[in-house]
Amino acid sequence: MSAVDIIDSEVRETVRREGLDPLKEPSAIRRIIDQVILRYDERTLVATLPPLGDQREVAREVFNAIAGFGPLQKYLDDPTIEEIWINEPSKVFIARNGRSELTTTVLTGDEVRDLVERMLKTTGRRIDFSTPFVDAMLPDGSRLHVVIPDITRTHWAVNIRKFVVRATHLEDLVALGTISTQGAHFLEACIVAGLNVLVAGGTQAGKTTLLNCLAAAVPPRERIISCEEVFELKVPLPDWVPLQTRQSNLEGTGEIRLRNLVKEALRMRPSRIIVGEVRAEECLDLLIALNSGLPGMCTIHANSAREAITKMCTLPLLAGENIGSRFVVPTVAGAVDIVVHTQLIESGRRRVREICAVPGRVEGDVVELEPIFVLRGDRLVRADGYPPHPDRFERIGYDLARLLAPRFEGVA
Repeated sequence: MSAVDIIDSEVRETVRREGLDPLKEPSAIRRIIDQVILRYDERTLVATLPPLGDQREVAREVFNAIAGFGPLQKYLDDPTIEEIWINEPSKVFIARNGRSELTTTVLTGDEVRDLVERMLKTTGRRIDFSTPFVDAMLPDGSRLHVVIPDITRTHWAVNIRKFVVRATHLEDLVALGTISTQGAHFLEACIVAGLNVLVAGGTQAGKTTLLNCLAAAVPPRERIISCEEVFELKVPLPDWVPLQTRQSNLEGTGEIRLRNLVKEALRMRPSRIIVGEVRAEECLDLLIALNSGLPGMCTIHANSAREAITKMCTLPLLAGENIGSRFVVPTVAGAVDIVVHTQLIESGRRRVREICAVPGRVEGDVVELEPIFVLRGDRLVRADGYPPHPDRFERIGYDLARLLAPRFEGVA
């Protein structure tokens, strides 16, 4: 046995004897590790034991194995890594700056299952044959998604999406080159004016980050209720109530779906509602809320602003046979005001590709769009469109013509 193995075994025995929970009492675990390492170092003076080596490195490795997430902890601690996924025990990948890398980490099947069980321990969620998928949030805010056989062919598939906070306000996105200064000022005005904003994009396009930055522009006196499958939003406002969905229990009851949260949010006196992502029939409940005059925001997976609106017209149809496009299409046209499309480009950067207005007109079951800003080359430039509800901008003191004047164009 190596020095690390011996120290690990002694620490685990002490933890069991004292009845500690490693995930809930990390400071106590660190204290025990330091004490065991000190005793081991003293014993090496009078007994033949494996060399200890760097004590800080040994302490870190033992702590990660007992109170952290073992071999994955170093990736969770690395601020440059955005995502970690396991296709099979011998294939652990990471994403850094939007690009994937195969790591040298090799696990066993038992280690993968043990890590997942440890990650789910504090979440109240489970995964088994009857529930082969799970979404959960780790203590550091990372999002965990796991799928097990026989949904996967052989191995457990694990994804950990870290919420790497590089931007909390729209000006941070300007600094990162995600959006132009003029585009950011316009979106901020849209939020303050109470327009309904739809953030669209593909996986890892920065939709949640952009949604967080938009939420930070909400006037501080407003009350925000957010609804998510798993907590990801971080709204920097005092009057904010985050809600998340819940799985069914072992008896198959107690499930709380996203559309339940949207309905409950309307009973909580919101000034504004935010839905982390619309994927299914909850889109209908959100549209009804927005159509009633309640400002709101959400994200949606789509490859363009046009496809985002098309999807918003399709998802509500999943709510039931009595819901038809004759109701949904004009409701979308009246409820959504602005669509922002963001994309992960080849270099790994996130860019806002277009900001479009939804003027409220429908032509042949197609909701009209007017581009306000479009990406041309490396610049987000002014197009010809104007946002709806110009009176709302005027009421809060924004000069819309000056805000959208070409002389304010910036380079993103």
